[in-house]
Amino acid sequence: MTAPLHDTSAAQTAAVDVAADVPQKAIEGRSPWKIAWIRLKRDKVALVGGFVVLLLIVVAIFAPLIVSLLGHPPEELHEDAIDPLLGTPIGSWGGISSDYLLGVEPVNGRDVFSRIIYGARISLLVAFLSAFVAVTLGTVFGVVAGYFGGWIDAAISRVMDLLLAFPQLLFIIALISVVPNELWGFSGSGLRIAVLVLVIGFFGWPYIGRIVRGQTLSLREREYVEAARSLGAGRTYILFRELLPNLVAPITVYTTLMIPTNVLTEAALSFLGVGVKPPTPSWGEMLSTAVRTYEDDPLFMIIPGLAIFVTVLAFNLFGDGVRDALDPKGSR
Repeated sequence: MTAPLHDTSAAQTAAVDVAADVPQKAIEGRSPWKIAWIRLKRDKVALVGGFVVLLLIVVAIFAPLIVSLLGHPPEELHEDAIDPLLGTPIGSWGGISSDYLLGVEPVNGRDVFSRIIYGARISLLVAFLSAFVAVTLGTVFGVVAGYFGGWIDAAISRVMDLLLAFPQLLFIIALISVVPNELWGFSGSGLRIAVLVLVIGFFGWPYIGRIVRGQTLSLREREYVEAARSLGAGRTYILFRELLPNLVAPITVYTTLMIPTNVLTEAALSFLGVGVKPPTPSWGEMLSTAVRTYEDDPLFMIIPGLAIFVTVLAFNLFGDGVRDALDPKGSR
């Protein structure tokens, strides 16, 4: 037996009244960066890498405070912690104790924990500053080459090819070997750090320059650029308001992947003896020192090697996550 029509109409009217009383949630748009952040939050491995990177940055910034609370000055010698006959740390595991959390260096007795903490400051400082130099130069020359084209593009591209073919490591070794002890107000390790930043950044910009140039060649033919040009927009407006905002994502991705490479380069140069000067702490210099004593104290080689490994791995994991978040079509 069917229900009366007026009952059905009354039920529909009541349902409409109830729906009208429920507050409607406004549709909220999401920016590309917000969408990328949502994707990044789903990548737990990238978040772990980002957390380690953030922790390393905090440790580098507050290195003096951390060392004052948990360690000893990194240049301070502790001969009482060294066996006078063998030159090895007194005690097991490289002299690890409540006074020396990661033990002491063989022969001189410097606190390994303090030198690892201050070594993070040197490595990250060189890595970030050289990446800044490379990104700045690469973005400027890449945009100019891609947008203007013609002989400008040809000249900049040939310079990129020349620098990419140049043996970067050998040039840095040769350059630092002839740099005087004092130059432009810098001296000692400060001068070495400045030279490392400038040379690594200078030889690194062609890599990002090629990426930016390719992206600019694609973007300059897009409809919104043609529309801005047809409305009378000048080159400056198109470069800074139309092209550069759309280049932020690839530049960000490449920067996160460039930093760990710079960390390895700085460690390699310090290992070869052309990085910062001792007794300034450096993970590469600690590895170089450990080569002579690893048979008697293997832990002294393991600790700085592990610091380099964890740092590079964290940056790579975070960089891969950022790349996948900003470029979901290229995700693995």
